[in-house]
Amino acid sequence: MELFKIGKIINTHGIKGEVKVQQHTDFMERFDKGNIVFIQKDGTDWKPLTIRSSRTHKNNILLQFESYETLHDVEPLKNELLYIKEEQLTPLEEDEFYYFEIIGLEVETTDGEYIGRIDHILSPGANDVWVVKTKNNKEILIPYIEPVVKEVHIEEKKVIIEPMEGLFD
Repeated sequence: MELFKIGKIINTHGIKGEVKVQQHTDFMERFDKGNIVFIQKDGTDWKPLTIRSSRTHKNNILLQFESYETLHDVEPLKNELLYIKEEQLTPLEEDEFYYFEIIGLEVETTDGEYIGRIDHILSPGANDVWVVKTKNNKEILIPYIEPVVKEVHIEEKKVIIEPMEGLFD
């Protein structure tokens, strides 16, 4: 079963079994009442948790889970990561990708020059920035914009870019 991280329980909140979650997803509906998320406590089997209630609070999400009624019940959940199953992923539009699909792809120019592999993704604002590690461990920042990223081939694990002037400086 492949699972995908959507958040981290960073603390408890109040005495009625709420937890504060730092979201790692743009799809806030994943935290809606009735949805199921998963944790893996101490490397054991995946444990499903059903969301009883959800609300936003100071740039985080406050969740309550079914069968977790008190502060004492949720205290052991602190620092746990929350996951969803692959079939719970939201379908995306054409030319939209999940981070896990992009990270690890090989990057080359339209001239066939190998640049490196996408190591991680930054989301500073208007567009994402793909951080590419070269073979000599240098980082190159590739903006995910149409003039630069020409082709993305998930199945072939390859991205073709047209470098802007100064991109490799």
